[in-house]
Amino acid sequence: MAVFVLDRSGQPVMPCSEKRARLLLQSKRARVHRVMPFTIRLIDRSQADCLLQPLRLKLDPGSRATGLALVRDIETIEPAMGEVTRGAAVVSLLELEHRGRQISEALTARRQMRRRRRNQLRYRAPRFLNRGNKQKGWLAPSLQHRVDTTAAWVARIQRWAPVTALSSELVRFDMQQLQNTEIEGAEYSQGTLAGYEVREYLLEKWKRTCAYCDAQNTPLQIEHIEPRARGGSHRISNLCLACQPCNQKKAARTLQDFLKKDPKRLARILAQAQRPLRDAAAVNVTRWALANALKTTGFPLELASGGRTKFNRCTLDVPKTHALDAACVGQVEAITGWQQPAFYTLTIKAMGRGSYQRTRLDAYGFPRGYLMRAKSVHGFQTGDRVKAVVPQGKKVGTHVGRVAIRKTGSFNITTPAGVVQGISHKHCRIVQRNDGYGYFFHRADLTQDANR
Repeated sequence: MAVFVLDRSGQPVMPCSEKRARLLLQSKRARVHRVMPFTIRLIDRSQADCLLQPLRLKLDPGSRATGLALVRDIETIEPAMGEVTRGAAVVSLLELEHRGRQISEALTARRQMRRRRRNQLRYRAPRFLNRGNKQKGWLAPSLQHRVDTTAAWVARIQRWAPVTALSSELVRFDMQQLQNTEIEGAEYSQGTLAGYEVREYLLEKWKRTCAYCDAQNTPLQIEHIEPRARGGSHRISNLCLACQPCNQKKAARTLQDFLKKDPKRLARILAQAQRPLRDAAAVNVTRWALANALKTTGFPLELASGGRTKFNRCTLDVPKTHALDAACVGQVEAITGWQQPAFYTLTIKAMGRGSYQRTRLDAYGFPRGYLMRAKSVHGFQTGDRVKAVVPQGKKVGTHVGRVAIRKTGSFNITTPAGVVQGISHKHCRIVQRNDGYGYFFHRADLTQDANR
């Protein structure tokens, strides 16, 4: 990925390649401003001395992860036709992993603790209507977290790169129409879903695998669990995904007859068919809240549908990842730069900054064990990025990663190769203080996904 560059006063200028950043650091024309994402600051130049090009930040919001792509807008004019072709050159790819599930579980644990205190230690009459009225637009903490972290990273990237415009995907899964395709008239006045939403919903619900043989990376077809020939409907609870051999083999047979020799799979498919996709509901709730948060930045905002994103991805033959999906958002007719062998995606995982809880809880909400009172040990905190140089012993070598502290001074370091345990604090050096996120790089799989 490109290296973010700041001028001598801290204003963003055009990102540069890793090679150019290395040369600037070696010639002492720049200094390291931040390690993750890697950012340098020039010593001898200001923003007025640099040539700026229009950069656009694109977002692909999701329930578990949000893709971000920083691209450079390119417009070319065809000499023969005189038409303007809008393209995008990828500068950086990022994936932001949310922690909504952890927040929901933490709130559940707190609720169990309060209930135990009220009922076990001393009786207190339950209080009702003691919560203030929720304001309009209120979101649950696990959902508000998705909006806040996405908006926070948009603001961060704007501080590190000269962003001039934003593009975001505005996905809508119409749950009522998905559940009952026959509803119409006065019962339903919000329009009809495009066909792509049904397929995207099923792909996410069935994990892009065949329901009958667990086949992956193969073309999947929409299959009626209860065949249409036997009175089955088009309701989403009667649909699944199947590969072509399984679809032809099942034909018009009932599911019970087709899987009579595999009762476990039969029970799993029936349960999965009735289970709604929670991720779709989370995206529905937060989509306008995120769009309104992006509008407050003051930059031109382009809102595009998920159908256009998928059309661009399939037309331009781009693999399906969260970050590359973001690059395909909006009006774009060509995407370049992502095919380079050394092009990696930076995954940003929301880890939190610890908690005020002094004990762990068991399955029943009772305290189990005790945690340290101090968050710092020998100047280190859990989540700091450190570099440990161990001269001898079983852990000899250089280890760089996220540290987990202990009161004894023997730390664990999470590196790309795994967790290294029992590293003394004497061998550790701070590289970057904890900012609530974990960082690691990964290379996108360039093999084409047949279920895009």
